[in-house]
Amino acid sequence: MKWATKRRARTLLVSVAIVAAVVALVALLSTISKKPGTTITFPQDASPATPRPSQAQDNSAEVRPTPALIASPGNNTSVPPASSGSPGKLIIPVAGVRPEQLRDTFAEARSEGRVHDAIDIPALRGTPVIAAADGPIVKLFQSERGGTTIYQLSTDGKFVYYYAHLDRYAEGLVEGHFAKQGETIAYVGDTGNAGSGNYHLHFSVAEISDPKDFWHGVNINPYPLMRK
Repeated sequence: MKWATKRRARTLLVSVAIVAAVVALVALLSTISKKPGTTITFPQDASPATPRPSQAQDNSAEVRPTPALIASPGNNTSVPPASSGSPGKLIIPVAGVRPEQLRDTFAEARSEGRVHDAIDIPALRGTPVIAAADGPIVKLFQSERGGTTIYQLSTDGKFVYYYAHLDRYAEGLVEGHFAKQGETIAYVGDTGNAGSGNYHLHFSVAEISDPKDFWHGVNINPYPLMRK
């Protein structure tokens, strides 16, 4: 009789232990199912629309419109499609420079593992920088790396032209001004991280999908476009 009582007691204890384990497992599963998913937040970088003193747009040597792996505030992160076209005929955006004087620096390496994605055009300080094509000036921007810069849209809104390391803007130049091809819009300088006395224009072209998001795009080599 005592043996049967002990057996029932052991069976009861085992049953209680099993029930407790099941309850704990159910509670754990419930907690996991209610736990919110992990959100990946991409780092933010300054853009011409939202400049910050410590981080400015740059274009290889300077910040430029680049494929949007780093989203601007309020925009979803996305990778734009490969370039599907090119702007029309461009002129060399530095007065007096001939096509045979250009050097293709588009694929050259730059600091911090960057690729240039632009062309450098050396010239004396103060040489007029002229609009490579017709189009509105959409942003006059002071960049930590690019220095004094200009963003200009193409007339169809599909491309953006970026001018950097400028000494100064042309007198009276303002955002919204429609620049005609060949019009003086600035002057060659060494602002930003060009290096003191390294006077040149940093010029890039990018294909964009949204004219309001002009600092994100797919870079196009301007070198062959100016040697047509």
